[in-house]
Amino acid sequence: MRVRFTSKRLEGLYTSERGASHYQQAVVDSFFEVVAYIRAAKDERDLYAMKSLHYEKLLGREPQRSVRLNKQWRLIVVLVTDDEGTTVEIAAIEDYH
Repeated sequence: MRVRFTSKRLEGLYTSERGASHYQQAVVDSFFEVVAYIRAAKDERDLYAMKSLHYEKLLGREPQRSVRLNKQWRLIVVLVTDDEGTTVEIAAIEDYH
């Protein structure tokens, strides 16, 4: 799947690890792993099939979905479909505790 970042901060984290000091190293490492899983996925079903991601729709926050980075941190994404297929927009890294 294609990936797009909704903020320069997240794009900077992914491209040059800029701002990585704002998060624990384990969260940053998981961020890179999860983005790699998303890029390798053919469609949304692949994300559901990878049980360790805990991919789920966020109730009351449609159309947002979350992917677990660890027990405390989640990656918030939005799926956008167009003529070229589905793009995953990475919106935020959130602390759920």
